[in-house]
Amino acid sequence: MKIAYRYIFTVLLSLLFTHTTFASEHGSAQEATDLVKKVITYYKANGKDKTFAEINDPKGQFIVKDLYIFAGALKSGGPTMAHGANPKLIGKSLGDLKDVDGVYFVRKMNEVANSKEGKGWVDYKWPNPTTKELEKKSTYVERIDDLYFACGIYK
Repeated sequence: MKIAYRYIFTVLLSLLFTHTTFASEHGSAQEATDLVKKVITYYKANGKDKTFAEINDPKGQFIVKDLYIFAGALKSGGPTMAHGANPKLIGKSLGDLKDVDGVYFVRKMNEVANSKEGKGWVDYKWPNPTTKELEKKSTYVERIDDLYFACGIYK
């Protein structure tokens, strides 16, 4: 009987630790905003090509926890220029892409980036590359030159 309690206690502790570890792997809204500011600073110092290469590098500085940077061209129907989680999206125009609720989130990102302020948040649902689950996501978008850089948080 004593062994059974010890086993249950050990399993519960490991589940608690796993949950805590997983929760700490989620990036915050502040971390997402900071990562976008960091990539913009990098872009200003290094230009497009080097910045896109760094974003696309799976071991690069713009992938932190479950956060990753992606970049898009501002022109109508502009392609994805770089993507830290899914290189298959690079070069593709995603303006007609909708989430499960029918939200044209890439169009919304372009609208936010093209707004007077040139920055803001867009909400939609997207597969989390860490958990492989469809999750609510809020993405911070900021315009620089003819591009926008973005980073989203999973909720």
